[in-house]
Amino acid sequence: MTGIGEAGLVLGLISSIITIIDTTTHVYSAVEDEAGLPKNFKNAAAKLPLISKLLEDVETYVSKSADKTIEAAFRPIIEDCKTQATALQQLFEKVIPKGDSRWDRYVKAARTIGKGGRVETLIQRILDDLQLMTSKFPEATTSRKKEKLVEAIEEVSKMEPSLPDDFDQMPTYAYYGSGPKNINASNGNQNNNTGAGNQNTGPGSQYIGSNYIDTGNQLSHLAFAEKAPFNSIDRQYEPTCHPDTRVDLVGKIYAWADEQDKQRIFWLSGLAGTGKSTIARTVAREHSDKKRLGASFFFSRGGGDVSHARKFVTTIAVQLADNVPSLKPHICRTIADRSNIASLSLQDQWRQLILSPLSKLEGNLYQPYSLVIDALDECENANEVQIILTLLLEAASSETHRLRILLTSRPEIAIQRGLPQTPEAKHCNFVLHNISPPLVDHDIEVFLRDKLEKIGKESWLDSWPEDKAIKNMVRRASGLFVWAATACRFISEGEVYAPRRLDTILEGSSSTVTAPEKHLDEIYITVLKQSTPSNYTDEEKEESFATLRHVLGSIVVLLSPLAAHSLSRLLGFPKGKIDQSLKGLHAILVVPEDQTHPLRLHHPSFRDFLLSAQRCCDPYFQVKQMNAHKILTNHCIQLMSQKLRKKNLYGLRDPGPIGSQIPFEELARCLPPELQYACEYWVSHLQRSEVKLNNKQYLGDGGPIHIFMQQYFLYWLEALSLAGKLSEGIHAIRTLEDIVDASKSPRLYNFIYDAKRFVLYNRSNIEKAPLQLYCSALVFAPENSIIRKQFEEYIPPWILRKPKVQADWSNALQILEGHSGWVSSVAFSPDGKQVVSGSDDRTVRLWDSVTGAALQTLEGHSDSVSSVGFSPDGKQVVSGSGDRTVRLWDSVTGAALQTPEVHSAWVSSVAFSPDGKQVVSGSYDGTVRLWDSVTGAALQTLEGHSYSVSSVAFSPDGKQVVSGSADRTVRLWDSVTGAARQTLEGHSHWIRSVAFSPDGKQVVSGSDDGTVRLWDSVTGAALQTLDGHSASVSSVAVSPDGKQVVSGSGDRTVRLWDSVSGAALQTREGHSGDVSSVAFSPDGKQVVSGSADRTVRLWDSVTGAALQTLEGHSHWVSSVAFSPDGKQVVSGSDDRTVRLWDSVTGAALQTLEGHSEQVSSVAFSPDGKQVASGSYAGTGRLWDSVTGAALQTHEGHSYSVSSVAFSPGGKQVVSGSADRTVRLWDSVTGAALQTLEGRSHWIRSVAFSPDGKQVVSGSGDGTVRLWDSVTGAALQTLEGHSGSVRSVAFSPDGKQVVSGSVDGTVRLWDSVTGAALQTLEGHSDNVSSVAFSPGGRVEPALSIVRNWVVEGEISLLWLPPDYRQTRITVWNKVIALGHESGRVSILGFKEGPKYI
Repeated sequence: MTGIGEAGLVLGLISSIITIIDTTTHVYSAVEDEAGLPKNFKNAAAKLPLISKLLEDVETYVSKSADKTIEAAFRPIIEDCKTQATALQQLFEKVIPKGDSRWDRYVKAARTIGKGGRVETLIQRILDDLQLMTSKFPEATTSRKKEKLVEAIEEVSKMEPSLPDDFDQMPTYAYYGSGPKNINASNGNQNNNTGAGNQNTGPGSQYIGSNYIDTGNQLSHLAFAEKAPFNSIDRQYEPTCHPDTRVDLVGKIYAWADEQDKQRIFWLSGLAGTGKSTIARTVAREHSDKKRLGASFFFSRGGGDVSHARKFVTTIAVQLADNVPSLKPHICRTIADRSNIASLSLQDQWRQLILSPLSKLEGNLYQPYSLVIDALDECENANEVQIILTLLLEAASSETHRLRILLTSRPEIAIQRGLPQTPEAKHCNFVLHNISPPLVDHDIEVFLRDKLEKIGKESWLDSWPEDKAIKNMVRRASGLFVWAATACRFISEGEVYAPRRLDTILEGSSSTVTAPEKHLDEIYITVLKQSTPSNYTDEEKEESFATLRHVLGSIVVLLSPLAAHSLSRLLGFPKGKIDQSLKGLHAILVVPEDQTHPLRLHHPSFRDFLLSAQRCCDPYFQVKQMNAHKILTNHCIQLMSQKLRKKNLYGLRDPGPIGSQIPFEELARCLPPELQYACEYWVSHLQRSEVKLNNKQYLGDGGPIHIFMQQYFLYWLEALSLAGKLSEGIHAIRTLEDIVDASKSPRLYNFIYDAKRFVLYNRSNIEKAPLQLYCSALVFAPENSIIRKQFEEYIPPWILRKPKVQADWSNALQILEGHSGWVSSVAFSPDGKQVVSGSDDRTVRLWDSVTGAALQTLEGHSDSVSSVGFSPDGKQVVSGSGDRTVRLWDSVTGAALQTPEVHSAWVSSVAFSPDGKQVVSGSYDGTVRLWDSVTGAALQTLEGHSYSVSSVAFSPDGKQVVSGSADRTVRLWDSVTGAARQTLEGHSHWIRSVAFSPDGKQVVSGSDDGTVRLWDSVTGAALQTLDGHSASVSSVAVSPDGKQVVSGSGDRTVRLWDSVSGAALQTREGHSGDVSSVAFSPDGKQVVSGSADRTVRLWDSVTGAALQTLEGHSHWVSSVAFSPDGKQVVSGSDDRTVRLWDSVTGAALQTLEGHSEQVSSVAFSPDGKQVASGSYAGTGRLWDSVTGAALQTHEGHSYSVSSVAFSPGGKQVVSGSADRTVRLWDSVTGAALQTLEGRSHWIRSVAFSPDGKQVVSGSGDGTVRLWDSVTGAALQTLEGHSGSVRSVAFSPDGKQVVSGSVDGTVRLWDSVTGAALQTLEGHSDNVSSVAFSPGGRVEPALSIVRNWVVEGEISLLWLPPDYRQTRITVWNKVIALGHESGRVSILGFKEGPKYI
């Protein structure tokens, strides 16, 4: 056949496969109901767009190629690919159509195909074919797509089988997947499936899935605020309304709760002390007794978990599950299906844990259940208050349940504004302090008469009190129930002296404070004075009052309540002294009998009184707030210095991840509540004390703060990590950085700055594994890090060899990990406190830019998210996606606001207008569209580009829109009329990104031609061309002051440029994948970048210090191996070189050059004198390891060589290849000895037996094969792995073979019989290296599992993103890591226990 004919045939094949894949995609896209469809169909369908894009790239490459041998090389792979694609299309067409027999149809269709008929098998074979093509001809597609291809192959290899191995013999009544229940009542096989699992309960064959839900265990996974319910043990002494008080109001609430109208929220508002909480408790108690209470949550400022909303939804959910039996299975199912539910946004928690389960009750909820939310104004976070209001209004708008919500609060403006956003019919309001005064006075009189008569009887007082006294007390109460309740408690404590105490109240002095606070303040003063015995001397009274002021001052400024015994230990007081001080204060303080329960104020008005110089006029009791915070700061530091004196506070047995949050009771044994409090809040107290910056007592070099940090910093971080409060610690360090004056305390400031870099770099690590503070965090800290130098002796002695590290911290301030796909777009919020990112994983994520904590995950897009941005007020987020939609989200609650289906193709770019009223979007359909951000209505369609639009932006005044396109032009548009104003031409390739300067006078653009260009937005003139990137420029942005431009590129760098001169200012390196998006922070001091490496990084844009570059390869390290004596390491790289390293010092010894393509595999000879290497060119080479001289070149493989090894005597070399063959070579002459064929897949690993008579190979098809190295005959095929076999080895006696696979298992085989001997499970990720010990045992070898260095099942050392491996090799207890950066890191560990 001629070259032209060959090319035409290949192109025709590719075109037909593209058509097949597209047809399959359309078949799946049409499905409306996935019930009964195995989940692997969905997983496989998700890979189809990638397959189609790769095939299009290959088609383009073949059509442009002048080398006709390329077409011939592609043909066999393309033909195989078409076979698999055709089978996949048939499978989808037969199984996808809706019906109850999808499972039956799947089994039948798979049978017709044969053993390879499982959907995951077909998709894997297609992906493997594509990998063969792209490895042989790497220039056929982009690096991004190749990376995504590798990810897809790994993902598919880990899919659970959708059919059992014997599916071609199994009956069709078996059932897999989620969907309707199939019940077989016959005597044969029975399947009873009620959910996502598979359960077969018949007497025949049985399959047990995940239907059984342990409801108790599931609920225990939800965080619960113990003090939140109205009847919690901490609230057991709090009263309900007297039966004869509040009769009309309580009756009105009961009547509302019974109604079925749409007013589902009853907002009871009132001033402090008017009795809101008592009414809420009364309603909650009544409904609880009648089995009608769904849940309650009573907020309390300074009350720990009830002072914020982080446990609000989960606490409500647990109560609903317990109180509404029919809800429990639905809530538990949600927890089982979403193990991370508690870490999602409050919006997502509310919808999935509350609204969704309620909606599933349908007609089963025969009576309305009430939800009681008390004192919402006591929630300390204003944003959380708004979130709760949004959640409650969402529930009120639902028609699927009859939940009635009683909400109480002070009449705060924020709450008033939050509720009217819904139609008036959704809620009713009742203002408590507007009740007619005579009615309130009547209720207070009933209350007082009842309480005082009981006191009189208990104290044997006849005809007491007089009616006149009660009337006088009613008058003094001035409508405040809190006054009446406090007075009664005070009188009751007097016992036989109750009449005297009553007289004391009625004789109280007047004050300048306006009623009703006037009388409340008088009674507080009275209670305080009476708390000290009258027989004390003046000196004793003064001392007693000083102690009382100290104790009460601490109580009212505590940021979370403490029990009496915890408070005494924090303040350093004897327990008896605290008890004595509080003995007479039960009228104003809740002092629980249980010493573990916290002290609480009866009413928050006492805090207001004590801290106000106008209200508390007595100097003995007045608390100066800043001084009280200063005193607590001292106490916190003293306590931490005494108690934080050792590593491993909790006594963990190994340095790996803890796995789950430590139970409170266990944590309290090593971290008592007062110590937890001190660790969390000491800096907050310091900040509130407003210590002067030049105060050497606190913030000077060598001062107590400096000394504490130098001695206890790591212990403090460990304690915070154990308590789950690391984010709070990061905020504390940032606060210290802000308040310390660098010019006056340079050593302290530098320590704090280094501490900030240290904890931000290691946040995700030490949050899950506290002991890594002393391991990974110190080991990988830069050489000049102050923290490393200060605490280096804390590194455990079992870490014998440490890797070479950078001299200083990089410019990357933070690395945010969490996305499971390419990060395509990033942006700062207008206030700089948050970062938003969009990803190929179809999610939008919000991050705290200060701590790096993940705040929200916004889910809803059905395809990759390509672009994200904040609204100008920061309240909304916009996202564009490959699903052709633009979505608007509430940035606080995470709620989806609008989803206009706007384009006919992929939405590539979105942005808000400066006033937030419009959104602009660009699409691959070639259009730019403008939308109303409130209604979602289409305003304009701007047409003119001839190809895809990749980027859009508004001008600062909102009058213009700029767009960049694949047609190589930048266009400016009038945003009002839609008229085209300018067409800017000059780029030679696709324009990926455009932006305006802050003054709107310039436009910046980045292109696939590798340049950044600046243009005059008025004249269209080209101003600057910024040249420096070595690959496509994917994103550009201008600094807020307009002086700098930042660009991100496919060369994996972020660059900063001078926008006036065009000079290159800085280059930021660190990403291991293409940089897809960049943006400046609002203050211009930071840059955020998103990358194909799945991370978001925050960079310092100001400092430009040159960083040390560690010696190494200039590209990805693809293979590493130890010499037989362990003294050297050899590495192969994509830079086409082989390097030799000293494994003890890490020094580079040799660089071996000669390969024409990437080096894929390396190995030492048994005597260590030679090195073998294989390459993507299909060639192998032998080198002298001493001189570096090239000895031989082995040619014969038609695709890349993936593995090489020497025979025991060193006379032969074996190589495995992507061409599916194993070859044997003479290492002396270079002659080809044998070609071992018979594999259906890429050969991943090869090794010789100890006697050299056999070769073992591991393959991508999951099999292991044994070959006769003399005859080339296939001896055994060992089957059992469900994924690619990455490593194989013989035992020292040759009787066994060990294999490691991407399925996470290690398998032992009998090399003579082929029998499977053992399956060693425990790895949670790929097994990339296996070996026997010299004694023939499979020992706990070092390996890398999910970014951890692991020994057996023990996680030893976490690898930061900059030290993640591309390849590893192990020698005894030494491990060498090859990195994408081209560096090699070597770590050595000691035998024995790994204690900290």
